[in-house]
Amino acid sequence: MKFKYKKIAPGLIRPIIPITLVHQGESIVYEGLVDSGADMCVFPAQIGELIGLDIKKGQKSEFGGVVGKREDVYYHDIVIEIGGNSTQISAGFTYSSSFDYGFLGQKGLFTAYIVQFKYRKGIIDLRPDSSVN
Repeated sequence: MKFKYKKIAPGLIRPIIPITLVHQGESIVYEGLVDSGADMCVFPAQIGELIGLDIKKGQKSEFGGVVGKREDVYYHDIVIEIGGNSTQISAGFTYSSSFDYGFLGQKGLFTAYIVQFKYRKGIIDLRPDSSVN
């Protein structure tokens, strides 16, 4: 599956792709930043609430990095759909307001897909990793 980098501003593009998050029959179309530096997939808590998650009932942990300080994150098992492919993942949800997109990180995206960044061409190429299942 090939996705075009998203233009953020003049001269600025990022590997942001369309995704669908699913939980118990509820789904929402959203965008995720393909982030090789992120350990996990993390999304705003409000997105999780829209698919029926009781955020604070998830497994509580902390994360840092992009938010600049430690923030609470709550992990839930969900399904992520990318380009017609579905993958069960454990995703974090946070009430931090420090980011505009979900982060698609190592555990979740990179464990299920072979990811190739083609920055000069403005393309992210994702292929399901057949060795995973």
